[in-house]
Amino acid sequence: MQKEYKTVREIKGPLVFVDGVDGASYEEIVDVKLPDGSERRGKVLEVDGDKAVLQMFESTQGVGVDGASAKFLGKTLELGVSTDMLGRVFNGTADPIDGGADIIPEKKVDINGAPINPYSREFPNSFIQTGISTIDGMNTLVRGQKLPIFSGAGLPHSRLAAQIARQAKVVGSDEPFAVVFAAMGITFEEAEYFQEQFRSTGAIENAVLFLNLANDPVVERIATPRMALTTAEYLAFEKDMHVLVILTDMTNYAEALREVSAARKEIPGRRGYPGYLYTDLSTIYERAGIVRGSKGTVTQIPILTMPEDDKTHPVPDLTGYITEGQFTLSRELHGKDIYPAVDVLGSLSRLMGKVAGKSTREDHSGVASQLFASYARGKQAKELAIVLGEEALSDADKKYAEFAEAFENRFVRQGEDEDRSLDDTIALAWELFTILPVSELKRVKEQHIEEFLPKKKEQNAEEKADETA
Repeated sequence: MQKEYKTVREIKGPLVFVDGVDGASYEEIVDVKLPDGSERRGKVLEVDGDKAVLQMFESTQGVGVDGASAKFLGKTLELGVSTDMLGRVFNGTADPIDGGADIIPEKKVDINGAPINPYSREFPNSFIQTGISTIDGMNTLVRGQKLPIFSGAGLPHSRLAAQIARQAKVVGSDEPFAVVFAAMGITFEEAEYFQEQFRSTGAIENAVLFLNLANDPVVERIATPRMALTTAEYLAFEKDMHVLVILTDMTNYAEALREVSAARKEIPGRRGYPGYLYTDLSTIYERAGIVRGSKGTVTQIPILTMPEDDKTHPVPDLTGYITEGQFTLSRELHGKDIYPAVDVLGSLSRLMGKVAGKSTREDHSGVASQLFASYARGKQAKELAIVLGEEALSDADKKYAEFAEAFENRFVRQGEDEDRSLDDTIALAWELFTILPVSELKRVKEQHIEEFLPKKKEQNAEEKADETA
């Protein structure tokens, strides 16, 4: 039931305070009418007795208390969804910004979604190939997983996000796959970059883009990831698609929450963020998953920048508690001009063990373990050489130092348009293992060494040739 009130008491930043309100509910949509007859939309953020606080989706600039009225619409913010959204670009409130026609929705859905019953969840057990060796080979992304990328100012997370969005696919399956990409608080240049990346490669055909610019209203930034996830849930659970959702930058989202919280004069938590930041982030991250009985899945890659590269900052810290691991970008590798600069030793996919060697190649798990161990020892050897000089290294340590150098330059380093299959990634790893003595390959099975190590393959082939002769 719609009710209109001419009791707007105060306007403060993105918030509008209305007195004498009867029956208002949390998240209810409100139209604020200006003296000139124009309307701006908001939602109920807080209700205290007969007082309501509205959070505006548009700028409150030029809005005065005199002559303004608020109409409560009796419904929450909804998104009109349709498969026609594929291939389209929208702003943070789902209005088309690509010059195309408005979407004719098949249905309207509350953007806050419905929590997935834990009993109805299925455990993720198959992988998504991103075409990036450091991810597919060592920190495998699993369908239904939420696996964030921790980055820092100036690091190439935008380029990495675009590459993952372009290249991600479900290998060995003809099931439909889509990408929902949501960018929050980005610059105009970044928005143009993302659109160009999707269009130039044709990836736009199976993608939906939501772009919220830095100069857009702060409240729109809070709605953007929920718009994206509502679209993803519709495509996954009603249209049986496997959907990858990429959200960048969650730090900008958290800053928007902090701004609104400050305007409400809430008691701040850590570093000024609201005390409910953990709960709010979980309402976004926990919308990834697999629902029993549904063919579709929702997988999430949230991207966030860590202020001053600080992992203990509230946003990455709380994100790490909710999600299943993380990729971390390395400023050291970026300084060496290595792209995508993924710090494999600081990264982790907690669900990788559920798919590596099971739904992927049988040698995948052992190869990944050997890569981690060899690179870690190689880095230690290089650090030791800096302190004591190379002459102090043992022959084995010199080999490990050589391996670490080759690993960074051949395995981690990858072209921005280079789409490596998992087989290519594992084959590259076996090539790198030839740098080390066979006796040092303790984390891969003997039968896999005989079958896949290039030296051994050549030796076995020569022996067979001799036997035949």
